[in-house]
Formats: sequence, C-alpha cells, structure tokens
Amino acid sequence: MTRKVFILFAGFAIASATAAETRQERGKRVVDEALQALGGDAYLHMQDRVERGRAYSFWGAQLSGLSLAKIYTRYLAPAPGELGVRERDSFGQVDIRANDLKESNAVLFNEEGAWEVTFRGARPLDEKRYTTYKDSMLRNILYILRQRLKEPGMSFYSQGTDFWEHRPVEIVDITDAENLTVTVQFDQLTKVPVRQVFRRRNEEYKDFDTEVTIFANYRDVGGGVKWPTTIQRDRNGEKIFQMYADSVQINQNLTDNIFTLPANVKLLPKAK
Repeated sequence: MTRKVFILFAGFAIASATAAETRQERGKRVVDEALQALGGDAYLHMQDRVERGRAYSFWGAQLSGLSLAKIYTRYLAPAPGELGVRERDSFGQVDIRANDLKESNAVLFNEEGAWEVTFRGARPLDEKRYTTYKDSMLRNILYILRQRLKEPGMSFYSQGTDFWEHRPVEIVDITDAENLTVTVQFDQLTKVPVRQVFRRRNEEYKDFDTEVTIFANYRDVGGGVKWPTTIQRDRNGEKIFQMYADSVQINQNLTDNIFTLPANVKLLPKAK
C-alpha cells in the first residue's frame, strides 16, 4: 500500500469512527484528549505555579503599559461554581543581586476579595473588577481542565472542525450548571487549547462584551505538565493584555503569606 493510499484510508477510518459519536461524546473526547496532552494526572495534581516574564497592558488597542511580572497561582478545593484559586500578580524591577523580581506593587486575588498592594497599603479593587476576574477564571479552559471537569452540570458539545491560523482545530462548547458557555478551539495535532471565546453581559451598556484568549508556545514545565508561555486577551476586538513568560515553575510549595494581606497592612479606601 502506498503512503498516499494509506493516509487516505486512515482518514476515512477516523472519519467513520468520528461519525459514530454523538456531538456530546465527541466534545467530551476532545476535552479529555486536551487534558492528557497537558499532562493528564500530573496536570490535575499541579498544586501551584509561578510565571515570570513581561506583561503588556493595552487601552484602545494601543500599548499603555509594560511591566516585569511574576504571577503566583495556587489551587484550592472549591465548591461547584466557586472560585478555587488564589493569585498574586507581582510587578517591579529585576534585583540583579538576587536574580529575581523586586516587587513595587501587586494585585492580590483570593476567595475573599481583591486588592492592589503598594508601599502605601492595600486598596480594595472595585466589585466590578473582582467579578470580572472571577468570571474570566471560571471560564478559562486551563482552569476548567484543572478544577471543573467533574463539576455537576458541566456539558461538552462539539461544534465540529475548522481552521484557525492555518491549523485544523476541533471546536467545543463547554457549558456549566449556570448556563455559562465558553467556546474552545483545540489543535487537532497537539490536542492542546489554542483559543477560547465567551460573552459577558455588560450592565453599563446593556449589551455583551466578547472576550477572546489565545494560548501559544506551550512548554514542558516539569513532571510532564505543559503550559502556554504566551497568553493574549482581547475584548470586543481590541487587545487588552499579553503575557510572555520567560520561565514557568510548578509545585513550588507556595505559602499563605503570598496570597493574603499582612496583619499590619494599612487598609485604604476603595478608589472612586
């Protein structure tokens, strides 16, 4: 059998097997394959993560800020639909002697709220920003794969295949018990998620914002776990954030003091 005929035969075999699946079965299979591609059991047991690199923020699609960033993340055991992660986004300059980031300010997210922390003290973030953060995290496919796959009411529905950036992708709608949906594109060859889209109600303008996240440049970050080192977020067609990680480390035994406010910190009023 020639190589061309073999590939054609294999393609027909795969198509026949896929045709026998329901859209729900196919969607679940694609998601399960993505989990295995990211590390399987090792990914599910990733306890924490430290990403270090350059973070860019944008306003009106124009670059508005560049920071050296160190993002600390630790997973918790959440109740269904509740946030199961703590995060500290640390910004500053490189301390050459310590070969590490010297923090000048940080943004802290945990299950109790969110604060901006500077030398002046800790200022609570407005409720809208915290709510947006929680919604974005709960619908982030990398978070869903780690924390939410077995959550009651989760459903997976295949929307078939397409091409994105000249690559064939599988498209799956993932919907939770609150009927919130994220549409994810998975690379057909590597199986990892490469793009996701969801809509969020904009209470101010009484319409919807469309948020897109792109994941690229996956690397093995230890123990067989893969993680994207380039992440970009767009809102309503405009770029709002990019992160280029120079290094990603997992299972660093991060402690509570990283994710909670010091007892003696000065609490500032919310920004007006």
